[in-house]
Amino acid sequence: MFADEVKKPTEVARLIADLRNAKVELLSAQCAVDRLRLQYSISDIVSFGERQTLERALASTRALSRFFREIESQLNLQENK
Repeated sequence: MFADEVKKPTEVARLIADLRNAKVELLSAQCAVDRLRLQYSISDIVSFGERQTLERALASTRALSRFFREIESQLNLQENK
């Protein structure tokens, strides 16, 4: 979908609902990470955590970071117009 396309109200409503659901899921993930951070040291996580699980979590966070940097960039462009 491109910003210059005319959006159907149902598509916009679905996008808004999906964003709200993603926000809740991201908050849940943040809480889970905060629990880990508060209960365990980084060295314990690295020493005893399953490497594949940690690598997949890292890949997910990198993908999320790239996605949200793109959104942030677009928001900044809109703000500066």
